[in-house]
Amino acid sequence: MSVPPTSDYFQQNNGYPPQPGAPQYGIPSQAPPPPTGQGYPIQSPDSPVPAADTEPITNPPVVTVPGAGHKSRRQYAAEQYTFGTVPAAVDQMQAQPAPAAYGQPAYPGANTMYTPAGAPAVSPVAPGMQPQYGGFQPIGAQADAGLSQQFSQMSMGGVTAPAQNLKAPPQIGPLNQLYNIDLLQQLPPPISDLNLPPPPIVLPSNASVTNSPTANCPLPYVRSTLNAIPTTSSLLKKSKLPFALVIQPYTSLRDEEAPVPVVSDSIISRCRRCRSYINPFITFIDQGHRWRCNMCNLTNDVPTAFDWDSHNQKQVDRWSRVELNNAVVEFVAPPEYMVRPPQPLVYVFLIDVSANAVASGLVATTARTILESLDRIPDRDKRTRLAFICVNSSLHYFAIAPAPAGSEPTMLVVSDLDEPFLPVPHNLLVPLAECRSGIESLLNKLNDMFANSTSTTNAMGPALKAAHKLIGNVGGKIICLMASLPNVGPGKLEPREDKKTLSAGAEKSLLQTQNSFYKSFAVECSKSQVSIDMFLFSSQYQDVASLSNLPRYTSGQTYFYPGWNAGRSEDAIKFAHEFSEHLSMEIALEAVLRVRATNGIRMNTFYGNFFTRSSDLCAFPSFPRDQSYCVEVAIDETISKPFVSMQAAVLHTTSNGERRIRVMTLAIPTTSNLSDVYASADQIALTSFYAQRAAEKALSSGLQEARDLVGGKLAEMLQTYRKELMTSNVGASAPLQFCANLRLLPLLFLALIKHVGLRKSAQIPSDLRSAALDMLGTLPAKYLIQYIHADFYCLHDMPETAGRPDKESGEIGLPPKVNLSAERLERHGLYLIDDGQTQFLWVGRDAVPQLILDVWGLPALEHVKTGKTTLPVLETEFSQRVNAIIAKLREKKGSIIWPNLYVVREDGDPALRLWASTFLIEDRADQGQSYMEFLTNLRERIS
Repeated sequence: MSVPPTSDYFQQNNGYPPQPGAPQYGIPSQAPPPPTGQGYPIQSPDSPVPAADTEPITNPPVVTVPGAGHKSRRQYAAEQYTFGTVPAAVDQMQAQPAPAAYGQPAYPGANTMYTPAGAPAVSPVAPGMQPQYGGFQPIGAQADAGLSQQFSQMSMGGVTAPAQNLKAPPQIGPLNQLYNIDLLQQLPPPISDLNLPPPPIVLPSNASVTNSPTANCPLPYVRSTLNAIPTTSSLLKKSKLPFALVIQPYTSLRDEEAPVPVVSDSIISRCRRCRSYINPFITFIDQGHRWRCNMCNLTNDVPTAFDWDSHNQKQVDRWSRVELNNAVVEFVAPPEYMVRPPQPLVYVFLIDVSANAVASGLVATTARTILESLDRIPDRDKRTRLAFICVNSSLHYFAIAPAPAGSEPTMLVVSDLDEPFLPVPHNLLVPLAECRSGIESLLNKLNDMFANSTSTTNAMGPALKAAHKLIGNVGGKIICLMASLPNVGPGKLEPREDKKTLSAGAEKSLLQTQNSFYKSFAVECSKSQVSIDMFLFSSQYQDVASLSNLPRYTSGQTYFYPGWNAGRSEDAIKFAHEFSEHLSMEIALEAVLRVRATNGIRMNTFYGNFFTRSSDLCAFPSFPRDQSYCVEVAIDETISKPFVSMQAAVLHTTSNGERRIRVMTLAIPTTSNLSDVYASADQIALTSFYAQRAAEKALSSGLQEARDLVGGKLAEMLQTYRKELMTSNVGASAPLQFCANLRLLPLLFLALIKHVGLRKSAQIPSDLRSAALDMLGTLPAKYLIQYIHADFYCLHDMPETAGRPDKESGEIGLPPKVNLSAERLERHGLYLIDDGQTQFLWVGRDAVPQLILDVWGLPALEHVKTGKTTLPVLETEFSQRVNAIIAKLREKKGSIIWPNLYVVREDGDPALRLWASTFLIEDRADQGQSYMEFLTNLRERIS
């Protein structure tokens, strides 16, 4: 969650603008300048990527390209030079290396190894092998021969073979190689690495029974911090690296956007001992009649119908079965997997109708959004039910009769807040399909019913108890929309934040729940299969720390809208879009998650929004699509296998009432070599894991302890690497060495420390911190990295492909990302900062009139409105390209968030400028360290 542009949220810092004499991250240079564009030298798509010692560009020529009607991508800079102003920042600009194409090696640890200057080329691909996702597979005829041998041994096609293990002993190829880099020489850090895949998982050639390219779990379903697992607990402890899995069972809001293969014949083969599901890494024995579990080694019988199509009454090809070829599958569960018949999808809308909610426009916007989203709510089986409860000083129920009755909804008011009750037994929770006309009538009149409300009371606690009483027997989702602090009845909260408590360092108490009602009630809801989502809108203190306990223990989510008012169209559009997407999201009901692993490996600690029912079972009343979860893994016994397997399974009921099991299987090689462990570490997964740890630490122990956790763990890794893998370097003047595949880990950890959820500041409201910590603990890795390390684009100097659709895919092209540093800001430039939650359009103080005219249609910079706004869509080409880029960045297949856009002028509002500058994490924004200072302190600390 980003900080609103309020001056007293922050105090003046030493990082913006850069102080004279501050260290600049210039790179020594000797290469010739790249090809020139219109205005100053640029890199064309076909230009070679410059080496680390590129020459800084000075006094570039002004080139005028003939054309009619529109501004070319460099003409704004060209005009600037015409006026005689040469931006100093150009001398420090360095193009980032372009990310390699998917599947291409782009950094040390890829299939074809990165080769430092002067080092011989090394490839881990063994002779006769070719790289493939999930391991190395035999080339050509060898693969066919191996498959034919397995067919013959399975007695298929009339060929009989002796009973034996169908796979030869696994022979693993070389693992990822380790390459050292000096972090202090990698300035500015190569942020293009954030777009690269992790070091590949190198498995034996015959690890899977089918050699399918989808046999191993792909990103982002399951991501491991280590893609080579230590064989012993002592080696893992020695490495100082955590072994954890980042699990995201769903990668999109709706099934059709990311379909998963389905085993539809209800044949589910599981290990009798460990209960793992059959997967591509098992072994068939006894002529294919039995299979050996890859988790616990137990031999199990193959189901008699495994090779038989009961629908068409014919034999089928075993090797084409979905579960033997895909690491991510869904099984249709038979009745024995159900405790009770699948329940319908249920929504209870708990709407604040106090004076604050009505005045801000929340009631009207909520009613209109629900009305317009009725067709988007999942209801394929026509069983979805809705209920509405409005709350101020009393509880307002609505009885809605089915359509044939033709009666209008009836409002029933209950004033007893100590023991809330249901006023009538029927027509409060109604089917959407049967009562559509009554629901529409209610939503059309809802705002008028409470238009004259003067009550400042919010009895949310009693309303929650009433909603639970209404749906507790079937389960479902309670959606709370609150614009004021609950101040009466059970769950009553008191204002407890002021500037004195913030400055006194009382953040720890402010981040913890004020009333035990919210934890105990959340646990009760979880047992009843009831999930709670919170949409919070108060412009004053709302105690997000207490209210967020409801989603945290019921697998819901907290969405915070500080200072929201429907009178601003941007606020109304943001909430309406996000709420509509939330309602249209397909959810899994009555779900449980369990992670199993090879013998000797144990799931230790789970992180995320859920309730832990037992040591290895996580309960989800509803399984959301826009969250991820972390599990820390422990090694209890020495591992003798060449690779280990881990399997996450989610048993759930789909939105249309079908019981299913989503299974994700991941295999990872083992090693007894510390260098292999470091060479295969995943910096994105490591950051995701420590973000979860830090969020939990902040809530339990305080912000300083959370920051110390992140900084201390990074120092331990660097110290271990220096001691165990770089023994030749000693002394304080030695370089700061780390492995190349983790070279952005210090930058990401610094970004985490400087994030609004953890940042050391007495000006950040506790509500804002609490909401940010909730996001750190739930965001999938893709969005989490952007949340802590925002994307930064230069728009006035972007390639011709940016902002235009690709000819083949139709996707809008984006400019290359640049480093988050004020060094990148030119006084005549136009920049975009996007952290996934908020967007900033930064306009330099010397922006030329033509740029202002093309983007805003205004004659000069002083006419540009700053703050939260919407860009006009003009007929100019540049306006359309900028708007296309902003719209493209707002598209999120796996998130409901619609970022607001703030326009920031370099000569405009200081508070707004300061807010935007806190995202430039490589600088000393908001009393923090610059990236160079951070690395220097790390070197001194480990020396």
